[in-house]
This record gives sequence, structure tokens and C-alpha cells, in this order.
Amino acid sequence: MSTHARAARTARTPVQHAALVVGAVFLLVGVLGFIPGITTNYDTMEFATHHSEAKLLGIFQVSILHNLVHLAFGVAGLALARTAAKARLYLLAGGAIYLVLWLYGLIIDHDSAANFVPLNTADNWLHLVLGLGMIALGALLTRRPAPTRTAR
Repeated sequence: MSTHARAARTARTPVQHAALVVGAVFLLVGVLGFIPGITTNYDTMEFATHHSEAKLLGIFQVSILHNLVHLAFGVAGLALARTAAKARLYLLAGGAIYLVLWLYGLIIDHDSAANFVPLNTADNWLHLVLGLGMIALGALLTRRPAPTRTAR
């Protein structure tokens, strides 16, 4: 097989690059959530309750479960970036999940036991931006060009 054919076969599409970047960022955020100092009030981190006062970068409320979800989203992004179709699915479905999480954060009382993620206002805004951004990447990077008309 020629070098050109091998390069063409392994070339990634824009949606695959986007899924790789998003997945890598989720992995990084998941790891950073477990590092004291980058995560403030680290000693208050709980597994999955709203009592966790640990905050990534001093802003985003996190828990062990929250960090594990970020790591899982990161691994999924890297794995699904192998094909354009799966990368698109990752971005669209992941974006939809984050929009549902945003709605959950708006509806749920942040001090109730139902806030098991845990979430704060900064998380809610981030989830909205993530959801819209992931869906936009999945949709826009896989748009098909409009058919061109031939002259008669």
C-alpha cells in the first residue's frame, strides 16, 4: 500500500478531531478534579452528594462521581473518535446528555438530597454551553454540502 493511500485511510475528519479534543478535555477535567489545590476544599469531597464543597478551579462544584463521569466522557470521546459516524454520535448524544443535566440543575433544589451530582450555578451554565457546543460541533462538522446545479 502506498504512503498516500495509507495517509488517506488514516486521515481524520473534522468531526473526529472535535471528538478527540472534547474527549481529551473531559479526561483532563476528570483528572484535575482529583488534584488538591486545583480542586479547592478537596477534603470535603464526597462520593455523590450535594454536601461536597470541593470546587474545581474554585468555581465548579465536584464530587468523586462527578469526576468519574468526566473521565468516562473523556474515554468515550477518544474511543468513539475512531470513525466519523461514532464521533458525530458522541458529540450529539453527549451534548443532549449535558442539556438534560442543565435542565436537571435548573429544576432541582441545590440543597436537596436529589442533588446527587452535585451541581452549582456555575456547573449549570457550563452544562448549557457544553450541551449546545457539542451538538453544534456534531451537526455542523458533518453537514453535507448542498448539491450543485449543472449548467444546461
